[in-house]
Amino acid sequence: MYEITEKVELSHTVYYFKVRAPLIAKKRKAGQFVVLRLNEAGERIPLTIVDSDEKQGTIGLIVQEVGKTTAMLGRMGVGDNILDVVGPLGRPTHIENYGIAVCVGGGIGVAPVLPIAVAMKQAGNKVISIMGARNKGLLILEKEMRQTSDELHITTDDGSCGHHGFVTQVLSRLIDEGVKIGCVVGIGPVPMMKAVANVTRPHNILTYVSLNPIMVDGTGMCGACRVSVGGKVRFVCVDGPEFNGAEVDFDELILRNRSYLKEEKMAMEEAMYHEGTRCYEGGSKG
Repeated sequence: MYEITEKVELSHTVYYFKVRAPLIAKKRKAGQFVVLRLNEAGERIPLTIVDSDEKQGTIGLIVQEVGKTTAMLGRMGVGDNILDVVGPLGRPTHIENYGIAVCVGGGIGVAPVLPIAVAMKQAGNKVISIMGARNKGLLILEKEMRQTSDELHITTDDGSCGHHGFVTQVLSRLIDEGVKIGCVVGIGPVPMMKAVANVTRPHNILTYVSLNPIMVDGTGMCGACRVSVGGKVRFVCVDGPEFNGAEVDFDELILRNRSYLKEEKMAMEEAMYHEGTRCYEGGSKG
């Protein structure tokens, strides 16, 4: 069992959890993730390791309630236990001194970008970070990103904070201004990552993206997380999660991620119904 030792609400339905997992805390590197299961009947879901504390034996995870399991996790609190946490999984981010590294995070994608930005800074890079969200209320980890970045640019779709527009517009502006970018890391919704790769491809700027396909076992056995990269099949859980964005078939990834939308919606509605029933029954007895 893995105890939750801290919980912080970052924005609506987005939470930061500290979970006691000493062995994972000792070995994890930027870009790696865990697969967790809440209970015996639960599904397995991957979550990026945001940070760790070897002395406390904890890892940091950020969760957005988007489905049944993440909604259940969002209702858990300090002192509750998670049945399984397996990791660290995946290949760590390739870190070196590129000169200038641009770290781009969209929405919840800022969570996996943060440890990479930290590692890039520690490797001697000048770190320029771009983080975006639909509105100011959905921005997360701004303080932490500002602390680790030499420059921080914020964008919001509605203009409520920073640049009124998209992260790709700021990235394009940096390129047009002649900034000598050695590497770009872009993490967020698939359409955003595709757009980032489209911006950097004509300029031959090395660009890494972190893919988020459906994942089950996290060991490469089930094949659920297969993607096409450079015309070859790759498994995100063991070959990734990061790949050269110029080589990723994003259109295929988008289609695969939509495969179980109906089932995911039904599972969420059923969970909400049962939760509502329990609340009603509890109230009627009071």
